[in-house]
Amino acid sequence: MPFDLQSPVRTIQAAADVPGPRPRRAPVGRAVAVALAVVLSAAALSTAGCRSGSGDAADAQAAGTGRAIQNKGSDTLVNLALAWAEAYRGVAPDVSIAVTGGGSGTGIAALVNGTVDIANASREMKDEEMAEARAKGMDPQEFVVAIDALAVVVHPSNPVDRLTVDQLADLFSGRATNWRDVGGRDAPVVLVSRETNSGTHVYFLEEVVRKGDADNPDIFAPQTLLMPSSVGITSEVQRNPNAIGYDGLGYVNPAHEKLVAVGRGGSAPYVVPSVASGADGSYPIARNLYMYTAHPPTGAIAAYLDWVRGPHGQRIVADLGFVPLPNGPDGAAP
Repeated sequence: MPFDLQSPVRTIQAAADVPGPRPRRAPVGRAVAVALAVVLSAAALSTAGCRSGSGDAADAQAAGTGRAIQNKGSDTLVNLALAWAEAYRGVAPDVSIAVTGGGSGTGIAALVNGTVDIANASREMKDEEMAEARAKGMDPQEFVVAIDALAVVVHPSNPVDRLTVDQLADLFSGRATNWRDVGGRDAPVVLVSRETNSGTHVYFLEEVVRKGDADNPDIFAPQTLLMPSSVGITSEVQRNPNAIGYDGLGYVNPAHEKLVAVGRGGSAPYVVPSVASGADGSYPIARNLYMYTAHPPTGAIAAYLDWVRGPHGQRIVADLGFVPLPNGPDGAAP
């Protein structure tokens, strides 16, 4: 499903990544949220560079309220959110930002329950989440804050370096269980995925395993190893020669895991995930990353979101290996 940035803000109508415990198999229990609450209390950073050539820093400083903004959700976004929050201390030192991971579902649930100001998500809010929020008198607002090229990774010794979306669906649904089924060596495939509470898990299920078909009943193979964090996926792939997983591009270390080029099928080219291929739409598995508020934001929260989506916030997006908004929040390139 191609990402849509025509409207940078949509009104809804209708813990940091750390290696966790050993993975568990898909059928067992609910997802375990791995959350790390980080309250940034360091001294204000120098703002000389931020205040030149742009009014966003001054606007944000004026809007500061001396309060803490509670920000929770997607583990894909948590490192980026931490970097934004730390940099923003130099813009509005009287606004502290508490960043917590735990997964997109955890963040959205906290938003609906009124315990956070901003939910981070690597997927859109579900219909039932929207309905629950509306039933509580909320008016959820959606903000696209970055784009992520979702990388497929294998062990560096694996000879497979390209796969179609159909082949990925066959692998992760369990129809293909040996690497020779997709042109590799004779060895069993070890599948590695995020846990079910993760927006990354949901996106990969809907857009890769089910190939964007809402009527497709396919699910992850029962032998899939479910990891509580993005780092857990990369760690397993780095140590297991037969493993294949997927992760946000910003978490991939090409020195220790191999990026797989992905093709849409037919005569379509195979494309390696990168900032460039994510931005131009040529990479097949790219998605929006979101921040949600329970109501139209005002004051310090509005100023912070404007800064995140502005030139300085988007520069941090690029620095961390994610894809900046292609034309900026108002149609001008950052």
